[in-house]
Amino acid sequence: MNNKIKKMRIPVELNQLLKNKSDHGISCVAESNDDNYSNLLAKVPGPKGSPYEDGVFKLKITFGTQYPFQPPTFKFSTPIYHPNIDNTGKICLDLLRMPPAGSYNPAITLESMLLSIQLLLASPNPDDPLNSEAADLYKTNLEEFNSKTRELVRKECSNDQNEYIEVSATKRLK
Repeated sequence: MNNKIKKMRIPVELNQLLKNKSDHGISCVAESNDDNYSNLLAKVPGPKGSPYEDGVFKLKITFGTQYPFQPPTFKFSTPIYHPNIDNTGKICLDLLRMPPAGSYNPAITLESMLLSIQLLLASPNPDDPLNSEAADLYKTNLEEFNSKTRELVRKECSNDQNEYIEVSATKRLK
């Protein structure tokens, strides 16, 4: 039953995300053409006014067999220096965790989750870190944190390194 829900819901959500791309710059496509929608690839531009603003970040999204009753897994593929993202790309965000530790519920859309990740880049929570070094630097020397972050973004996230051809919401990345 959940696989049927996934095959019906995810294409609709991908099309909605594509429709609103001009608002937030986020894009997402199926990882393969097999149409089971278990794995997606997303590109999230860094928020304006943040040290991430010149970067475009790739994320892998994995939908388990319990989706939408359990949240998908989001993981950064692009290296990132952030208090709430560890060096493997794992993200600490309440919306992506089940209650009682988190606030995920099945009504939350893919677009909402990706927008929340984009917002997290602009507004880290250093009091709930996955990367304690980044959290400590953020709290004690914001200028140095921003400088270190911008340098990594410059090295790892320039737009030309993250390009893919987006043919439609259900086509494979090139």
